[in-house]
Amino acid sequence: MMTDRGRPSSVAGGLVRHIPVLLSEVLTALKPKSGEIIIDGTFGAGGYSKAILSAADCRVLAIDRDPEALASSEELASDFPGRFDAVLGRYSEMESLAAANGIDTADGVVLDIGVSSMQLDQPKRGFSFAKDGPLDMRMGAEGLSAADIVNNFDEAQIAEILFVFGEERRSRAIARALVKARSAAAITRTSQLAEIVSGVLGRTRDEAKHPATRTFQALRLYVNGELEELAGGLSAAERVLAPGGRLVVVTFHSLEERIVKRFFTRCATPPKEGSRHLPERKREEFLPSFQLLNRRPVEPSEDEVRSNPRARSARLRAGVRTDAPALDFDFAGLGVPELRQTKGA
Repeated sequence: MMTDRGRPSSVAGGLVRHIPVLLSEVLTALKPKSGEIIIDGTFGAGGYSKAILSAADCRVLAIDRDPEALASSEELASDFPGRFDAVLGRYSEMESLAAANGIDTADGVVLDIGVSSMQLDQPKRGFSFAKDGPLDMRMGAEGLSAADIVNNFDEAQIAEILFVFGEERRSRAIARALVKARSAAAITRTSQLAEIVSGVLGRTRDEAKHPATRTFQALRLYVNGELEELAGGLSAAERVLAPGGRLVVVTFHSLEERIVKRFFTRCATPPKEGSRHLPERKREEFLPSFQLLNRRPVEPSEDEVRSNPRARSARLRAGVRTDAPALDFDFAGLGVPELRQTKGA
């Protein structure tokens, strides 16, 4: 499902803010304390950062790859002088970004995975089928756009992207329709893409779910390399957290949740038998790098879902860093899917 990291709300005097999902649950798991250093790896509209800064006399380093997201960070810097810094970059790079800001280790890391409401609600960003806009979907300003993929990749490549990253069962039929449509005219708008997919799938059983949901999700994940970023970010957090530091991760769909679950499980429990991803570690030599705070994911309350329907698929997992060495899994070990087809046209 293509979901967000909060919902829009009007604020008197100007800026539109977003209420972050599972906010109280995040703070409960993170437990910010005075003097601590917290990394908010997905700044977005700043909801988590502001709540953390308000909860304790701590320092927050916020990271976001979207220049537009960081445009609103100056307000927090003004409200919490000397305690807040925002940097442009990917959260998988948090070690080097932290070091550049004089931070060797952190006491907490929070990651809120996915596209933000702020991005969804801007048609010019091309993330949503609900509002017509250019078919872009890039969180940053670099790399291929969604339009580049649907207009230049071959049918087999498109089908595999939709199947792997969107879990779309009709991926081949959709890819075939896209190739046919682009032969007549380039597909450059979100409304064009949504119409083509809807023409293939018709109505879904869940009337609240648009037929193009999985297609948009797949393209967004592929364009931004979000699953690779998630795996890299989890490993980076494992390395940067001090003993006793807390990692809190909120996900919104099954592919993300699967990676986070596997990460925490492998960091906290001995392997059942030899792992090809950790060949040098035997069961009896295993030292957990995290202690789990919850074995089952924390879900939003019914009240939160009623007030913010976009929160319905949110899941929270958290752990406390031990003093054991980082395990540092490779991407395959964390379940990041690999495409068989060659990337590119």
